[in-house]
Amino acid sequence: MLEDDYITRMIKDMVKAIVKAILGKSELNYELPKENERTDNDMLFDKLTKLADEGKINEAENLLFTKLEFKEPKELEIAMAFYLHINEYEEDFLESANYSRNEISEGIEAIAKKYGYSGIMNVFNNLQR
Repeated sequence: MLEDDYITRMIKDMVKAIVKAILGKSELNYELPKENERTDNDMLFDKLTKLADEGKINEAENLLFTKLEFKEPKELEIAMAFYLHINEYEEDFLESANYSRNEISEGIEAIAKKYGYSGIMNVFNNLQR
């Protein structure tokens, strides 16, 4: 349990570091707009979280990587918000969905690489020691 809490905090800190490095923001503040104000990317985020909430995390993650081009800051926010969302799941839920916190970390790193920050996880991990 203590280890899970530590990993959960580390993932939150990784997202915070990436958002700061790439977007220059101190916090990720992505929230879904009202339904009649949503963009295609907002609707995608809604679909991703619904799939994940149903235990279809791998399917949601695959959809994330196929639908987003990872060129716009909003896309980074959506991807990071998705990983923060699934990071909130209990370990039992992740396990039943055949997913792990390690995969969350790997997904975050893959997104960072798409924005040109391939070594950010190494830097982050070294800072945490």
